[in-house]
Amino acid sequence: MKRFVFYFIFGYACYLSWVKLSGNEPQQLTDIHQDTISNSIREAAQTAPRYASKPVEMDAGFHCDGRQYCSQMTSRAEAEYFNRYCPNTKMDGDNDGRPCENDSRW
Repeated sequence: MKRFVFYFIFGYACYLSWVKLSGNEPQQLTDIHQDTISNSIREAAQTAPRYASKPVEMDAGFHCDGRQYCSQMTSRAEAEYFNRYCPNTKMDGDNDGRPCENDSRW
């Protein structure tokens, strides 16, 4: 057991020496860098393209009948209607308002 502790401490000391000599020490972000990153994220969020689809009307001829999944829908408009107006749907995995994004049928 003493050997294990010795080798562990020796290995850790070698690792710390390697990190220090190779210049790979983790650096903390300064306030200026954090502000720059925050501004970049804010700008990206403001300029991100929005989902450009016509909104589905409430009177589109669809009605909530308990269907929840993309495989149960017959069109993208129906999926959008169910996603917007019906409870407990499971069609928008990333909550961006676009149901059945990965469905290759439409």
